[in-house]
Amino acid sequence: MNNQVAIDAVVLELKALRERVMGITESVVSTGDGLLVAGDTVSVHGESLSALAAAALALGSRTAGEAGLGGLRDVVARCNGGHVVILAIGNHALLAIVGDEGLDIAGLHRESPASIARLDRILTGAA
Repeated sequence: MNNQVAIDAVVLELKALRERVMGITESVVSTGDGLLVAGDTVSVHGESLSALAAAALALGSRTAGEAGLGGLRDVVARCNGGHVVILAIGNHALLAIVGDEGLDIAGLHRESPASIARLDRILTGAA
C-alpha cells in the first residue's frame, strides 16, 4: 500500500468514526512521537494536536505505570467546551479525538476498539 493510499484510508476511518459517535468534531492520527499522519480537522491545527497528544499519552502511560495500574487505555481531558480523548494505536501511533460537550463517551469506548484495530492494520500495512 503506498503512502497516499494509506493516508486516504486513515482519513476515511476517522470520518467513519465521526459518523458513528455523536459529538466527535475533529480527529487526528499521529506517530508515537507526535508527527501528524492524517487528520479529519477543520479548526484544530493537526500538527499541534498531534504533538501535544503524544506528550499527554506518554505522561499518562508513565503515570499509570508509576501508580501500578497496568497498561494505559486512554487519556481523557474534560474541558469547559468539550473533550479531548487520546487513544494508543499499538505501540507506534495514536488517535486524538476532539469532541463537543455532547460527546458520547460510552459510544466512543464502544466503537473505538474496532477503529483502532483498523487503523493499526492500515498503518502497519503502509510501513
